[in-house]
Amino acid sequence: MDRSANRRNGRAQRRLAAVGALLIAAAGVLTGCGGDDASGDPAAPLRVGYQRYGSLSLLKARNAAPGVTWSLFESGPALTEALKAGSIDIGETGEAPPIFAAAGKIQFKVVASSDEVPQGEAVLVKESSGFKTFADLKGRTVALNKGSNVHWLLVKLLQVNNMTLRDLTVKYLKPAEGRPAFDSGQVDAWIIWDPYFALAEQPGVKVLADATGLASNREYILAAPAAVEKKADQVRDLLTQLDTTTDWGIANPDERARVLAPELKIPEDVAKRSLARSAKPLAPITPAIGEELQAVADGFAEIELIPEPIDIKARIDTQFTGVFT
Repeated sequence: MDRSANRRNGRAQRRLAAVGALLIAAAGVLTGCGGDDASGDPAAPLRVGYQRYGSLSLLKARNAAPGVTWSLFESGPALTEALKAGSIDIGETGEAPPIFAAAGKIQFKVVASSDEVPQGEAVLVKESSGFKTFADLKGRTVALNKGSNVHWLLVKLLQVNNMTLRDLTVKYLKPAEGRPAFDSGQVDAWIIWDPYFALAEQPGVKVLADATGLASNREYILAAPAAVEKKADQVRDLLTQLDTTTDWGIANPDERARVLAPELKIPEDVAKRSLARSAKPLAPITPAIGEELQAVADGFAEIELIPEPIDIKARIDTQFTGVFT
């Protein structure tokens, strides 16, 4: 074998060794995420995932759940990935993330919900665009966060307007990416939820449609199966305090906005407008809500946004229903 062949073989072996080292390191990282799983340890603190919306934000802002640890997530899909990794025990999402998570074989139980929040998500466009209905967006570019509650709103809007995904160019952007893309005109419409929705309500922006009559847009509380089994008392305590704190916020909207604005990192007037339409009482999981969530799953499967049908009703856990009665 000549010298050039030796050099090529040497480089190939070094590349293989480097790839092997990276794979080993990655395995170690994954083991660190999932292996140090405290979900089943009843003596460990309850680990709560929350977003900058929903009831858990208020609970955290009021320091009303002593002894738990908090992790902030930008969206529901990111939170369900944390459930998969075993880094949180419980958290809140909209109605679509549980479907995509179940389709991805992530294990969780649905332990609580909320009243409907259809006005808490919307399609935003520029007033100068001339768009009057969602159908006017045919052939245009629409941005949304993939797998979030607004994904189901998009599906329903397509259905009622006799459109399909092929009629739009859909850009999947996280909220932090969607806002500048919308503001700069890179997309024609942005489908988004509160408080990002409220923040974007600036002069020159209008609501083309919200979820009224189309999607419930409930909040769902998801918990790791090990936490439900081994930390049931902690989960029940959290839900009890969450229910109490949510009711307090609804009864005291001005003070709620003052408390939450710093937590959400938004102006107080924006917080107040967002909360007025999006903060709703919590609700127990019932068979009817299970059927509602199943309809979302079936809708996603029908248009192949998930690879196969799933039984999301099997993820419903009613053992904490008594908290809300």
